[in-house]
Amino acid sequence: MEAKFVRDEHGVAGWRRPLAALLLSTALAAPAVAQQRPRPPAPEPARPSAEAEARAAESRNQTALPATAANAGIVRSVVVRGTERLEPETVRSYLNLAIGDRYDRDALDTALKALYASELFSDATIRDDNGALIVEVKENPVINRIIIEGAKRVKEEKIREEIRLAPRQIFTRSKTRADLGRILELYRRGGRFAASVEPKIVQLEQNRVDVIFEISEGPKSKIRQINILGNSKFKEGEIRKQMASKQSRPWRFFTSNDTYDPDRLAYDQQKLRQYYLTEGYADFRVASVVAELTPDKKDFIVTYVVEEGERYKFGKVDLESQLRDIKPKEFRPIIRIKEGDWYNAQLIENTVESLSETAGLLGYAFADVRPQFERNKEDLKMNVTFQIGEVPRVYVEKVAINGNTITYDNVIRREFRLAEGDAFNSIKVKRSKDRLLGLGFFQDKLDIEQKPGTTPDRIVLEANVQERPTGELQLSAGFSSIERFIFSASVRQRNFRGRGQEIRLSGNISSFARSIEAGFTEPYLGGRNLALGFDVFRRDFRSFRFTGNNTRDTTYTQVSTGFQVRTGFSITEFWAASLRYGLSREEIGLDESIFFTNGVCDPLRAGRFLCEQLGNRTVSTIGYSLLYNSLNNVRLPSAGQRFSFNQDIAGLPIGIKFITTRANYDWFTPLFGTGFVLNLGAEGGYVTGYGGQDVILTNRFFLGQPQFRGFNIRGVGPRVLRRPLNLDGTIVQDRRQALDDALGGRAYYQARAEIRIPLGSAGSELGIRPSIFADVGALWSLKSPTLTCQDGPSGPAPRVPGQVAPCLPNDGFSSGFVEEFLGNTPKPRVSVGIGVNWNSPFGPFRFDLAKALVTQPGDDPQLFQFNVGTAF
Repeated sequence: MEAKFVRDEHGVAGWRRPLAALLLSTALAAPAVAQQRPRPPAPEPARPSAEAEARAAESRNQTALPATAANAGIVRSVVVRGTERLEPETVRSYLNLAIGDRYDRDALDTALKALYASELFSDATIRDDNGALIVEVKENPVINRIIIEGAKRVKEEKIREEIRLAPRQIFTRSKTRADLGRILELYRRGGRFAASVEPKIVQLEQNRVDVIFEISEGPKSKIRQINILGNSKFKEGEIRKQMASKQSRPWRFFTSNDTYDPDRLAYDQQKLRQYYLTEGYADFRVASVVAELTPDKKDFIVTYVVEEGERYKFGKVDLESQLRDIKPKEFRPIIRIKEGDWYNAQLIENTVESLSETAGLLGYAFADVRPQFERNKEDLKMNVTFQIGEVPRVYVEKVAINGNTITYDNVIRREFRLAEGDAFNSIKVKRSKDRLLGLGFFQDKLDIEQKPGTTPDRIVLEANVQERPTGELQLSAGFSSIERFIFSASVRQRNFRGRGQEIRLSGNISSFARSIEAGFTEPYLGGRNLALGFDVFRRDFRSFRFTGNNTRDTTYTQVSTGFQVRTGFSITEFWAASLRYGLSREEIGLDESIFFTNGVCDPLRAGRFLCEQLGNRTVSTIGYSLLYNSLNNVRLPSAGQRFSFNQDIAGLPIGIKFITTRANYDWFTPLFGTGFVLNLGAEGGYVTGYGGQDVILTNRFFLGQPQFRGFNIRGVGPRVLRRPLNLDGTIVQDRRQALDDALGGRAYYQARAEIRIPLGSAGSELGIRPSIFADVGALWSLKSPTLTCQDGPSGPAPRVPGQVAPCLPNDGFSSGFVEEFLGNTPKPRVSVGIGVNWNSPFGPFRFDLAKALVTQPGDDPQLFQFNVGTAF
């Protein structure tokens, strides 16, 4: 809108730019003027009148020209009125008119536009009195502060990062309009397209204002419907499964993929093309994608228009190589594509990757593998030729490490499988990355970049690491279905002094155990591939048995005090071995006030098998382990294997004598390529005495939760059940009224199959990992114990192993009782169920719902198990 030439009530001509032209075109962009906030009155300084100011300005124009006919159309004087903070000369500088200059209406209009373009004034006029120009301005206010109201879903700090207005700056509507747009864009990036922002200003004294952005966030915009047009080969439901974006449904509360995201739509186009290319449709393309916002601005309807094309098969598949070490005839078996198979772009990528890895094994780091396609649209055949270009063999020029601020370089370098001067090997690079991640010192985004060296046959390996906290100070309290109340405190540093050393101190107290332990490990003694460590400990364990109504009764106590010295070393890249020696003092006792009579252990109260275990013993063990580990991640593996074989020999040179042997194996592999991980595992063990000694209770194996889900703690294997007798002499069959003493076994086996189920990015952020599993196992090989009672109500009782031994009424057993020896069988027990691991802000949580499908007499199944700790 142009400025208009007007005359005032005195007939003086002037130029005014209408204020309406400066208002924003929409209510959303125009700040509303809020009611002025009450403030205590402050005396305003006296200001000269407009006439006095004009006279002063005119007096400053020493070179003002007289009003004569010869001076018509010439600027005689320029008087500025209405300024508060600005100097009059600042205003005159924008006019581009000086005294003595000729002017016309166009020059005055240009001067007025320049005043508004400066964004210093909210209103301005130029009056012309025969060459005496009077410029009246109203300055834009100064911003006192920026206030944001209504921001809940987006942090206020993020919003302020988008705002360019700032306190003590000049307020302008254009800057406010730009800030409003940036705030709305921030909310749209978060999926909130219904968000609105209303800017307001609050007038203050001294021409200052508060700027308020009132935000109405609205709900996240969901994808109400995804439509597919042009498909005939696959149903819409099958196509939607390939997309990262999902239709909004009530059960999708764990994922954010049902919110509208333009970037995700672009990714979905790639996913659709990838899907069709793997199914043989080489000409597939997405013609268009349209996202329509519903009238209520809450949801989007997304429509894909696709052109599927025809389905192709592989034609002739060939290999050409310009590398002397790769002969096409010898390496042709690497290509798994067969002529006549349906065309699959994923097979092409896999073949290129396999050929690149093969070239990398031979030292060609930058192998150039390119598939060349020849499409025959008549026969619907796709001929493919893999061409390997000529590149020089590459050697490692330098290993560079970036990002480590605590960890010493040598700690990282010793995990590298390549050194300066070695021939490049892609498998060793990958192994180096796995070993670095296995340390647990760095974030999972660790990357080893391969950069060109100073010459074409040189390469620089650059490890970019981001350190994670390795020190742990934890105080926790919790409740578990195994030990009830738990309190623990621990201090641990896995990267002590940045040298990769581990130091730890821990203690815990629960209803049935107390312990304190300290340890130190040096993984590379003297810079050599030799680990050395030691542990000292004191463990106070109070065993228990289940009594009537599933309550617990403390039985024997075991106090262990001792130490262990250990060392380990690598045999090959994946194999390692370790040696250890431990010495401890074992004290096994019973509560004399409960289980003793006249200072002697009473078999009627404790059981003869427990009375036989009392005493103090020395345990001196020498052991070794063989380890194999190819896991890609020690903390949360998704691929690889782990195997261990352990054997400990006690009684050298002193103490009780027994030999314990154990083996454990785990195999991890991804399933379906979508985050599912399969874990198959098996373990077993055997312990036996020698030198005429048997294995005492505390050195046997026990089986049950948490390792064998679906059964109570020590709920599988040999045990003695003490059942009460009814008044008529019959046995009470209710298990809840029996005393249950688990005796352990000398041999056990267990196998498990578990599938970890992904929950998407939202589940990963929450630390939730559900799984389904099946467990199989058994515990046995224990000689029949000497039962408590020798005589029955009618004379000597038969002493048949595993059969009932009745006891006469005595000392609280008003009707007598019987003891049964059960569970001593290698027959398998089987359970299946579902479980959830949750690394919650309050501590680790484990929930298992497992059903025991196959049990043996004496076993103690349990359907629900949980374990949770609270950190504070």
